[in-house]
Amino acid sequence: MDKFSRRNVLKAGGALGALGALGVVSPAQAAWTWAPTGSVAGAGAGADPRWVWDPEADELVASLLDRGDVPMVNQLLRTWTRNGQPLPAGLPADLRAFMEQARQLPPWADHGKLETAYEFNEKRGLYLGVLYGLASGMMSTVIPKEARAVYYSQGGADMKDRISKTAKLGYDIGTRNAYSPDGEMIVTCVKTRLVHAAVRHLLPQSPHWPGVADEDVPISQRDMMVTWHSLPTTVMQKMAAWKVPIPAGESTAFLHSWQLGAHMLGIMDEYIPATWDEANAQAKEVLDPVLAPTPEGNKLADILLNLGSSVDGGILSKPILGAFTRFMLGDEIAGWLKIDREPLWDSLLDVAWEPFIAVREGLLPLPLAPKAYWLFDEFLRKAALLFLSEAKPISIEIPETNRPE
Repeated sequence: MDKFSRRNVLKAGGALGALGALGVVSPAQAAWTWAPTGSVAGAGAGADPRWVWDPEADELVASLLDRGDVPMVNQLLRTWTRNGQPLPAGLPADLRAFMEQARQLPPWADHGKLETAYEFNEKRGLYLGVLYGLASGMMSTVIPKEARAVYYSQGGADMKDRISKTAKLGYDIGTRNAYSPDGEMIVTCVKTRLVHAAVRHLLPQSPHWPGVADEDVPISQRDMMVTWHSLPTTVMQKMAAWKVPIPAGESTAFLHSWQLGAHMLGIMDEYIPATWDEANAQAKEVLDPVLAPTPEGNKLADILLNLGSSVDGGILSKPILGAFTRFMLGDEIAGWLKIDREPLWDSLLDVAWEPFIAVREGLLPLPLAPKAYWLFDEFLRKAALLFLSEAKPISIEIPETNRPE
């Protein structure tokens, strides 16, 4: 049987009914069973998101690439940095129309929850920085489809730049004005949506892609939700495991900020979980079963672990980052990524992390806290800066090519 083609799906109307999808389910991935009644939309067609992409953005960006408009568009969009800022003059009319629509928040956006989400981010910023970088970031290297798409696309050729752009999203969503006119999260999401559409158009043209990929076109709605779960769902699961006390209102608000992020990235509302229970249920279906090593993912992981080499030559940073990865993701994933055991740091994390959390949360008498606990603070701040380089000017731009040979 011929591979299922995204172009054929788009000709049929942009989405595939569940009945049609079931006929071509790969043995490696179970059929889609998560119900759209558990989504922020509360309803939906229930189509397997593996066969749904972003038709409007995909057609538009393919046209921009074919017309040779991308260099001009990138130059103009460098000046668009704030959510409420008018779009630059000179943009192609079709792109302008799309972006004006794509920048609008959905009617279910709750600004009160967003304010509470900022309070949560402010209080838990240290944990979030570490989790985004060392749990979510390293987990991305064992999500096979994501690892391959990153490696063979233009971003895989310069991972430091790629990480900076990914980190910008994690930074922007945690700011007080993330979705306000003077914030940047909407801009970051819309530009990232355009990048995803470009990768969908370009990667199938790569001579390497057909030999490694199990789909014609990358970054389906399901792929985007897998990545989404590696961020907020994984973060909240880890903080619950660490017994970090989080008020229910803050937990709900943090989820809301990421629900909006998913919507602004082009994920259909019927796939965005409405509650943490629904998020955990969907993650069990789409994230947990797909985690596996790949040659591409291992290469990317090695690059990530060596990002600190410019600071200390990798003498200290790589062992610590490796130990944190093992602590966050477990021995099996650390083994997949060929991360060496670090007796000192592995033992220290195993023994001291939970007391460190307790001290930070005020659950232990502060004067009695061993001085060593506070050394974590300094390291974690540096690690967060390493993975979340918000101080640099970062420009998210539409790629024109795949990874250079």
